[in-house]
Amino acid sequence: MFLRTRNVYVLVHNKEGLTFSESHLSDLKFRMMTIELLKMAKKHYTYRELSNLTKLPVTVLSRYCKGHVLPSSSRAKELWVTLDKIVGLEEELRKRIKFNDMGYFDNSSIISDLSILQQAAQSVFYRFAGRRITKVLTAAVDGIPLATIVAEALGVNLVIAKNSKEIGVRTFHEESYIPGDSALIMSLYIPRDLIRRGDSVLIVDDVVKTGETHRALVNLVAKARAEVAGIFVLIAVGASWKTKLRDATNFPVEVVLNIRPRT
Repeated sequence: MFLRTRNVYVLVHNKEGLTFSESHLSDLKFRMMTIELLKMAKKHYTYRELSNLTKLPVTVLSRYCKGHVLPSSSRAKELWVTLDKIVGLEEELRKRIKFNDMGYFDNSSIISDLSILQQAAQSVFYRFAGRRITKVLTAAVDGIPLATIVAEALGVNLVIAKNSKEIGVRTFHEESYIPGDSALIMSLYIPRDLIRRGDSVLIVDDVVKTGETHRALVNLVAKARAEVAGIFVLIAVGASWKTKLRDATNFPVEVVLNIRPRT
């Protein structure tokens, strides 16, 4: 069930699985997101192949793809479960990653692709079912596109932790950390009034490597006397980041794709 109270969204399961009991707008948004996943599948499969996979007539799938009609909420859920297995976000991300000779990969084709970001937002619906979410938090800058789409999908405000203070803001929450093997001390700042006591914050980012930045974000939420609803990351490089978040027992850490670091 998908509940909203004062711009607070809560995703919950009932005995029949995941359903949505919010406004008609939220239900409509979910069904439209499922159609976007179907359109992505159509790029790789024929209507007849999709019909065999989804057990739906070709004519029905065609009407969905062309925008002539939307599936019901229950059918949209069934479609998503099936389509995610064949054109899921994990496989799409894997195809996009190309390492250079120095072991780095370019994520620009991921964070600039609206269909990928929308699919990621849909993934949040399922991965964080049952979690109360009132704010989405990310660190500048690459995580902003993803966090923006996720916040919009959930209908909550977005908070961006920046590495510098803005003159027009009077007070900040501040957290310092050392990124990776760097000899530099970095700091993140968020205006004090953007996250408050009672907020339940979803931390969103495109990539996690060392976990230092995400540990800093967790600490910022704690300094605001709020709680962390969870962490959602598209790509995790290696496993060293887990040591920085090993005490994250009160909230889930969801990663779509894990890849090995290249040296």
